[in-house]
Amino acid sequence: MIKMVATDIDGTILGENFEFSPAVVDCVKELTANGVKVVLVTGRMHLSALKLAQKLGLKTPIVSYQGGLIKEQNGNTLYQKNLDSKRAKEVIKWAKENNVHINLYLDDVLYVENDDIAVRRYTGERYIPYEVCNFDDLEIKNVNKILAIDFDSAERVSGWVEILSKKMPELYIVKSTPYFCEVSNPEAKKSCAVEFLQNYWGLEKEEILCIGDQNNDIELLKAGGVAVAMGNGTEQLKQVADFVTDTIDNDGFVKAIKKYC
Repeated sequence: MIKMVATDIDGTILGENFEFSPAVVDCVKELTANGVKVVLVTGRMHLSALKLAQKLGLKTPIVSYQGGLIKEQNGNTLYQKNLDSKRAKEVIKWAKENNVHINLYLDDVLYVENDDIAVRRYTGERYIPYEVCNFDDLEIKNVNKILAIDFDSAERVSGWVEILSKKMPELYIVKSTPYFCEVSNPEAKKSCAVEFLQNYWGLEKEEILCIGDQNNDIELLKAGGVAVAMGNGTEQLKQVADFVTDTIDNDGFVKAIKKYC
């Protein structure tokens, strides 16, 4: 019996229009009403994910920053794994030298050096505030993650993942969308967060369903007794799934829940 559903957000329950379909909203409400814990597990910052959790009427803790932070909605932190400050500075230096736009997250605040189209598109779609400043003026500590963005070239982003993984193999570096390269603490993985909540609530792995759509969800699916990939997911993700459901446009999340719950 499934007692916990750990779901990615973007591309899994939230479409390109950044709205939940009525079927998804109803499905989440029904799960909650039947005592199933629905947990959002996302690369987004906590502040952004919190708004979406509230839209869905969820009261459960939120997993943000790829698993680097688990926070209750009252602000209480259950789990936190920040990026090493020294490594964060090295990534910032690399980005400046290679003209790479990065979002820098410190204590759940988003900082950028340039108020350019990349950050305006990113934040506008997600309704989150940001601060513009010179990173040299910041104390680089309590780094949630660093996000490198190029909305014009998925190939360039893939190159960043390869380059940074070779330079810093001890970090968790993953492509979370075709245009996002995420750099995090090695224990800031969705699998680590789900395992924490599994122990926190005294659940068995078989009682957890995990669902996602991108390569950063590979770790998420590994943590579940039932691993579901969206029909619009990457081929790498589908290879580790127990079941490939329909696409987000066809409410694949809802169909997976009906099949297993």
